Amino acid sequence: MRLNSLNEKRGCVEMIYVAGFDIGGANTKASLIRVENGVLKELRTARKYLPLWKVGKDKLLDTLHEITMEIMQSVKLKAVGVTITAELSDAYWCKREGINHVLDCVERTFKNVPIYVLNCEGELVTVEEARRKYLKVAAANWAATAWMVSRILKNCIVIDVGSTTTSIIPILEGKCVAFGKNDLEKLMCGELVYTGSLRTNVAAIVDKIPIRGNFARVSSELFALSGDVHLILGNIREEDYTTETADGRGKTRLEALARLARVVCADIEMLSEEEIEDMARYIYDKQVDQIAEGLRQVYSRLKTKTCEEIPVVTVGLGGKFLAKKAAERVEFKKIVSLEEFLGVDASIIAPAVGVALMVADKLVGLKDIKLQKF
Repeated sequence: MRLNSLNEKRGCVEMIYVAGFDIGGANTKASLIRVENGVLKELRTARKYLPLWKVGKDKLLDTLHEITMEIMQSVKLKAVGVTITAELSDAYWCKREGINHVLDCVERTFKNVPIYVLNCEGELVTVEEARRKYLKVAAANWAATAWMVSRILKNCIVIDVGSTTTSIIPILEGKCVAFGKNDLEKLMCGELVYTGSLRTNVAAIVDKIPIRGNFARVSSELFALSGDVHLILGNIREEDYTTETADGRGKTRLEALARLARVVCADIEMLSEEEIEDMARYIYDKQVDQIAEGLRQVYSRLKTKTCEEIPVVTVGLGGKFLAKKAAERVEFKKIVSLEEFLGVDASIIAPAVGVALMVADKLVGLKDIKLQKF
């Protein structure tokens, strides 16, 4: 009798644990998945804010240990998958230095566990190959999200709005058909929009704001961030504001109002609460425009390749209030959220979950990537 048949009769379960990491210059995100007989049974997530340019690159190793302990506990890992965007941080002289340092930290954290690194072609490669072809693994985390969503919808456009950036990823016939392969190319073709839910300088969203029947040009100082805008408008809660504020003060609504007032060189004694709220609404509208512009550029290429209706899949912290609004502005009829399939936490750190699923699929094959309770 074949071993597989014997195992089925005895009710044996093939179970593995796989970890996935999305290591950025501002946030380190991790996932742990448990797969039984090719089915996703458990998903844990964690994230830590780690501004490498501020605290220094040497803090990364400790953070990896901390986040690993938080979600792994006593689990025995079968393998680890890694995506990297930290190489762009100015903590590093160049991307080669950044990739090598991150990989050093990962290898020291997981000394006896196989490590797979995702590249921009959607391939899982060894650490050695990642070091040799470092530009191919730089900023490739979007490929993990693309692979994961493509297992759910065969034709769609993914809009992943994180704390810092927005990725717009076209998927056709179950395959990622992204035009750009690196950040520079993606910025040029609309697939990367450098605007996000928390960390974007308001002065990078607008150059003037209507106020009291006129327009006021904005200060280019780092007075307020997109997180302040979305906190004021109720798009996020205080606990969602996981990065530091522009002035180092707290994350109450009053403090956010004070920061935003300074963008036009005023303060909360010079402007009323209603006036500052109007400023926030205007900035929010312009940020949606930024994402919608990139979406139109990506959609213009994709719609020539299929006659089917193309839905949008929203992902990330800003999925509901930025990605969805941008899709509505471009008049997409079908808009779904990754939350519906994998839950809120997984949607917020999609690349970390995606790369873990990719590794599990490589090792044992996945029948379904949707978490059963969802």
